[in-house]
Amino acid sequence: MKIAAPIQTNKQIDNHFGHCESYMIYTVSGANEIVEVQNVKSAGGCGCKSDIAQVLASQGVSVMLAGGIGNGAIQVLDHAGIKVIRGCSGDAEEVVKQYIAGSIVDGGVSCQQHDSEHVCSH
Repeated sequence: MKIAAPIQTNKQIDNHFGHCESYMIYTVSGANEIVEVQNVKSAGGCGCKSDIAQVLASQGVSVMLAGGIGNGAIQVLDHAGIKVIRGCSGDAEEVVKQYIAGSIVDGGVSCQQHDSEHVCSH
């Protein structure tokens, strides 16, 4: 299984999916151990209009552990076969370990801060 997280320079999960500096991809073994970590640079900008969902899906990512993320980005990731877990924060690797252990669940709230001026045409 491969799990991705949008991160800041300090490897903390970024609060805003579309503004992250890069995405860390964690490869998890059948024994639920992280066996590889890869960094994919973000193109920046709107997460729902970028090609990041296709890039991550082509790398085999099936789960995105995100902080704040808008509904448009969630839809694009979902369409690419990537399940989004919202409301994550802290050190990305530690959050991945918590997810693997079953102690992270979807926060249920999408980012609404820019819905009034943000328009996507999908």
